[in-house]
Amino acid sequence: MTRTLTALLATTIVVSAATAAQAQELNLYSSRHYETDERLYSDFTDLTGITINRIEGNADELIARMEAEGANSPADVFLTVDTSRLQRAADMGLLQAADSDVLAERIPANLRDDDNLWFGFSQRARIIFYDTADVENPPQTYVDLADPAYEGMVCHRSSGNVYSQTLLSAIIEHYGEEAAREWAAGVVNNFARDPQGGDTDQLRGLVSGECDISISNTYYFARAIRRDVEGLNEADRAQIGWVFPDQGGNGAHMNLSGGGIAANAPNPDAAVAFLEYLASDQAQQYFSAGNDEYPAVPGVPIAEAPASLGEFEADDVDLAAVAENVPLAQAIFNDVGWE
Repeated sequence: MTRTLTALLATTIVVSAATAAQAQELNLYSSRHYETDERLYSDFTDLTGITINRIEGNADELIARMEAEGANSPADVFLTVDTSRLQRAADMGLLQAADSDVLAERIPANLRDDDNLWFGFSQRARIIFYDTADVENPPQTYVDLADPAYEGMVCHRSSGNVYSQTLLSAIIEHYGEEAAREWAAGVVNNFARDPQGGDTDQLRGLVSGECDISISNTYYFARAIRRDVEGLNEADRAQIGWVFPDQGGNGAHMNLSGGGIAANAPNPDAAVAFLEYLASDQAQQYFSAGNDEYPAVPGVPIAEAPASLGEFEADDVDLAAVAENVPLAQAIFNDVGWE
């Protein structure tokens, strides 16, 4: 596939005249549902003249749609909030490799597929939050969450949630299947209630007293710092502490939002241009400022709200390998009774 960007500077995209003439539209299949992403799309159009046509939905539904459409699929780019769905699409032959020096240079190797079928563009750290009034010694690692000392204290999402799946998948990658199974069983024994709700609900559970320890992606808490979130006002947040787990060890687990080029993309040059734009400083800064995420490109400044949570060491595990472990993770969840 021809590389379409002749230069990528701090906030400027330069698109070749040939590409602009050949492709004036991009068909985007996206499971990202954030209003703030509108700025990404409009800025890309302003910079390139390429119009974005969006189909939005659940990632699994979009994958099924692409599979059913086959060679006639209009999809150019598939964008999701997790790498496990990207890996599934890749395994199903629904993505093609992107030949791009820009992406290879800017996206770290552990945040992209080994064959360049998908790339990560924004990150969220999955960390431990706790009630400072009730928890004197909070867990310092993910492994600690299974410690019997925390029996009846932990709130977590369901096993069907991708964030739950990728965390267990990373534990499998680090410690092996048997240790991961023991860990999952231990966490189940420590549940304060049956798994339920989203990440914001796990944080609200600390405020309500329903649980003492919970797990959430950082951007849910950072969002409440930046703007009003029901049940997480300033007074509510004052009682919540947090731990970036495994510092000095594996590092904090990162969830990755990313995208890849559809296997039958009718506008492949525009697709490369769009992915390269997402890797630009301009887009990376907006992922952070607009949606409280961490940039995937090293050196891009982090916005004030997520930066206020503090510096931390991130897990540099190969997220493509983690994505491959998801089916095993779900089987373990089922075996240990993690609903």
